[in-house]
Formats: sequence, structure tokens, C-alpha cells
Amino acid sequence: MTTTVPTYRPDVYAPDAILDPYPHYERMRALGPVVRLAKQGVLAVTRHDDCKQVLLDDATFVSGRGVALNPVANRLGRGTTLNSDGEEHDRRRRLLASRLTPKALRSMRDEVEQRADAVVAAAVQRKHVDGVVDIAEALPTSFVPDLIGWPEEGRENLLRWAGATFDSLGPVNGQTVRTAPSTIGMMRFARSVVRRGAVLPGSMGADLLEKVGSGEVQRGECPALMIDYLAPSLDTTISAIASALMLLAEHPDQWAALKVDPSLIPNTVNEVVRLESPLRAFSRYVERGAEIGGVTVGAGSRVVVFYASANRDERFWDAPDRFDITRNATPQLGFGQGAHGCAGQGLARLETQSILRSVVRRVDRLEITGAPTWGLNNIIHKLDHLPLRLVADGKGQ
Repeated sequence: MTTTVPTYRPDVYAPDAILDPYPHYERMRALGPVVRLAKQGVLAVTRHDDCKQVLLDDATFVSGRGVALNPVANRLGRGTTLNSDGEEHDRRRRLLASRLTPKALRSMRDEVEQRADAVVAAAVQRKHVDGVVDIAEALPTSFVPDLIGWPEEGRENLLRWAGATFDSLGPVNGQTVRTAPSTIGMMRFARSVVRRGAVLPGSMGADLLEKVGSGEVQRGECPALMIDYLAPSLDTTISAIASALMLLAEHPDQWAALKVDPSLIPNTVNEVVRLESPLRAFSRYVERGAEIGGVTVGAGSRVVVFYASANRDERFWDAPDRFDITRNATPQLGFGQGAHGCAGQGLARLETQSILRSVVRRVDRLEITGAPTWGLNNIIHKLDHLPLRLVADGKGQ
């Protein structure tokens, strides 16, 4: 073991690094299993096996002291599933788990697929579309708010609020400061919804308020729990759908293979999440001294787990920068691992697969008609705009 940790001096949360992160990840991986981020003063883990080790050892690398890189967000995040450990984490996760089980997802499959097909049909009718606004955002924003129970009022702000919630989990930088009012606005709105009981009947939010009445949940927990499930259920899914459209348009050979064999759609989603991971990184607090890749990490340290780097680690993946829908992409870490694996990943997969099934059926060619635009966010890797031309498949109408 060694306590020698190399330092990485560029700011990986600077705007240029957010927009083009992969050269930074590659250089950090080359430095060693653990590197110190000079700008943030924390440790970073960037290789696949080391990231997986940290994620699976939630007794050593804990989330209860926050997963953000700033103390304000970690303090405000108390009471969420994301920022809890052990029995408390399991209890909070169970509160809403019934809505996200495989059985529950099967019951909503038909509705999701119908909504997805309507989105794609409308896009094909228009021919020239923004793959983000007209397709990727359209399905989650039509379905997830209903599932969670948000009232119709205020929904026009949900995407902005959700993005700000993720921004707040980065370090204190321009992004965090700029989006702080939206972060505060979302929490105020969530508290107002819970206080007024203004959730939709039969929704996750309604389930929570029923549990308040039975004493299973404290009313004060409800706003954070509703946000806990809203933000990831929107941004990560939107990212995956938009990235899938971009990658398939950029790689006609892969698109042709998917048209021939649509059974590759589930694996395509894994490969998209691997190559363009929606989540960049979250941090963990080191509860007790540990070893990562032969490097000793002391108790009280904070370690940032870079999922997006792990998913392109050349030590683990063959030709990691190549988009290949036939590779076994199951070991990708884009949805996390272990106790804190994304609770909504089943829904994200269902929505993304449903869009792709409809696109494969209805579209003959995907053509990018302008430069894709990536968004600035400390945590979420997401396209802001994707100009597309959809050439209809006459057989799919």
C-alpha cells in the first residue's frame, strides 16, 4: 500500500471540462487509482474496478454525510434517499419502491410505449426536429410528473428546477451560484405541494401523504423525497434518449444493425449509458480508513466517484471510445451500483427502450442537420439541442 496520491491540477468542473470531459478522465486514469483534485481539495477515483469497489462498500464510503462537493448542498440534502445509509436509506427507498418494482413497471409498459410512439409519430410527421426538445424531453415530462404526483401548476419549471438540483451537488462554482435560485424555488414549491396536499390522486406523492397519516412518514420528509425521485427520473432519462439518437445517427452501421435486429435495443441502452454516461460523478465520505487500488485513503477524506470515467476505462473495456451495440455493456456503472444504485433505472430503461422501438419501426434514416449542443451542468451530461432529420420508413406507418 502507498499513501502517495498524484495531483490533478486542471479544474474538471470548469465549463470547458464539462463540455469535453473525456480527455480529463483519461489523464486522471493514467495518473493512478486515486488522484487529488487540486481545485476541489478532494480525492477522485476514475478507474472501473476502483469505482465499483467504492460504490459496493457503502459501510466505508458513506452517503449520509452528503454526496455533493459543497457543504450547503450536503446539509440541505439530509433526509433524502441519496444522502442516507443503512436502515434509514432502506426505509426511505421502500417508501416509494412499490411504484418502481419490475411488476409495477410491467403494468405501466403499455402506457409508456403508447406515449413514446405518439411522441415519435409526431416527430416523424414534422421531419426536421430537435431530438432533445421534441423527442427526449417529451416522453419523461409527459409521464414522470404524473407518476410522482406533481400538480399541473408549476410543471413548466420542472426541467429547470431538476437541472439546478443536480448543479447544486457539484462544487461551489459559477454553475452552483447561477442555478441556486432555481434549486431554492423547487424546494419551496415541493413544500407548498405537500402542505396543501396538492398531489395527484393515485400517485407516489399521494402514497407518501397516506403514510404521513398512518405515522410511517414524517410530513417534513415528503418534499425532499418527492424531489429525490423527480430530478433523476427526468434528467438522466432525457440524457440517455438524446444520446442514443445522436450516437445512432452518427454511426449508420450501428443504426442498420439495430434495424435488422431490434432485440439489441436493451443492450443499446446499456452501451449508450456507458459511452455517454448521464451522471458524471457523486462523492462519498470515507468513514474509516481503506485501500483503493493499493492506495491508502484516510478516514475523513472525501472521494469523488467518476462513473463516466469508469465507463471508458481502457483497463476494463475493449476499444472504450467505440460505440458498439453488440458489446456486453452490462457492467457499465452509469446507473450506479450497490445500495445506492439508481432506484428509477427500470423506468429510465423502459422509457428509453420504448422510444427506440418506435424510432426503429417508424424511421428509415436518422440524419444530424446541425452541430449538437451540450449543456453545462456540474453533474448531468446532457445534450441541450440535437438538430435531426427523420426520414420515415413507409413500412412502419
